[in-house]
Amino acid sequence: MSYGVAALGAFASSDAGMVYESLDRPVWAPPAWLFGPVWTALYATIGIAAWLVWRHPDRDRVRTALVWWSIQLTLNLAWTPLFFAARQYGLALLDILLLLAALSTTVVRFRRLSLPAALLLVPYLLWVAFASALNASIWHLDA
Repeated sequence: MSYGVAALGAFASSDAGMVYESLDRPVWAPPAWLFGPVWTALYATIGIAAWLVWRHPDRDRVRTALVWWSIQLTLNLAWTPLFFAARQYGLALLDILLLLAALSTTVVRFRRLSLPAALLLVPYLLWVAFASALNASIWHLDA
């Protein structure tokens, strides 16, 4: 499912690299080529983490944790078309901040069921926090 979100996001913004290169970015912004490899690895960890939680025998807690996982993944999916296709940097910032909150909740819920699953989401959480700061900076610079 996580790679399905990646594919939908890529489809919704096939010119993301060109849009990114055209933006006024802070000096600390990573190069466009870095995003593909990073997201490929992160989507793998997102999927594996969900699988680890899904295997836990407490179905009620699993259901709640996976609802949060689905919420954060939906917010993840919404960000790409908001930022790249619609070029709504303020709305994309709101979305990514909601993603950060939902992802934080997901990590806490996953931790109660599987420490390895929660730890697998930490790089994703850190990347989304970094991306939030980058989004905010681009919104400010391109306003």
